[in-house]
Amino acid sequence: MKKNCLGVMVIGLLLMVVVGCGLIKSVGRNPKGEELARLDTLANYKNGSFENLAEQADSANRHNRWLFLRHRPKTIRPSSALPWVKTDLKTLAAPAPTVVWFGHSSLLIKTGQGNILIDPIFSNHAGPVPGLVTAFPGTKHYHAGDMPPIDVLIISHDHYDHLDYRTLKKLKDNIKIAVVPMGVGSDLVYWGFDPKKIIELNWNQSVTLPGGLHVTATQTQHRSNRTYNRENKTLWASYVIQIGKYRLFYGGDGGFGAYFKQIGKRYGPFDLALLECGQYSPNWPWTHLWFGQAAQAAVDLRARLLQPIHWAKFVEADQPWNEPIKRLLPAAEKLGVQVNVPRIGEPYTLGDPPEKLVWWDFE
Repeated sequence: MKKNCLGVMVIGLLLMVVVGCGLIKSVGRNPKGEELARLDTLANYKNGSFENLAEQADSANRHNRWLFLRHRPKTIRPSSALPWVKTDLKTLAAPAPTVVWFGHSSLLIKTGQGNILIDPIFSNHAGPVPGLVTAFPGTKHYHAGDMPPIDVLIISHDHYDHLDYRTLKKLKDNIKIAVVPMGVGSDLVYWGFDPKKIIELNWNQSVTLPGGLHVTATQTQHRSNRTYNRENKTLWASYVIQIGKYRLFYGGDGGFGAYFKQIGKRYGPFDLALLECGQYSPNWPWTHLWFGQAAQAAVDLRARLLQPIHWAKFVEADQPWNEPIKRLLPAAEKLGVQVNVPRIGEPYTLGDPPEKLVWWDFE
């Protein structure tokens, strides 16, 4: 057992050395030169790094980097494949904005104004090299080739479970415009994206796209890094997405804070809030929503409907795989929040009754 643990540690250290030296294309590239000089002018970029507005959130950077050596419950991965729905995404009609979830935080939103793809991960792992953080059975049925033409790609931050090199490499020629937080464009350019097709936003900056989609980057309480020795060199964001008369909020990753109420007051109410509910840990107490906090965040945002994301695909913390949804639903009921929990690949059109099939009730 000790030899196995030592072997894991050695492999992990070697990977960090290789990744840190930039020998793996998937690591990306932090801003430099003129790009870096532009960041230096921003109020939320200080001493070479982006900062959260809440002081305690920055203390979350001092988390336990050896979390993978801790004891984990046997139910941290599902015992069988997750149920899923096969949908032809290219022919799917969207009389109103229609959301398709692919597990974790990957989403397609089809609208009359254009197709929106958010934080796509179709390579079936979340890490710089395959095999480190693998997807659950049942979550691997959708691929880059299944996507319709993408009018706008939205990225929330640079962590591997949201910004996936292998997926974006396959999608690149199918994407008209990419909207990303400040600094993240450097990764996309490094991977072959046309700089003219990348729009970087700071918090509370907006862009109106051809077709009428209006996207605003908003605050969230998180961090960024693709190697352990270079943290917070690019920004993290949530998004307000306005589609005609509809307003959606995508939370990305972020701990609970007063900013939800501020966003709700300034940009709400919302027809749908897509909020994380999983991968919480005492090792990062300020950078992810805990237990039922997504329900309170939905209330603060003035959201009519909540759809939980950031669960049911990867092991990134120590909870049983379905604990996040089991904890969220009672909290939402107590606060009177309607919750939509579709199966992977199952379309949900705004205005329809929320999906309530209990498909996750197994270990």
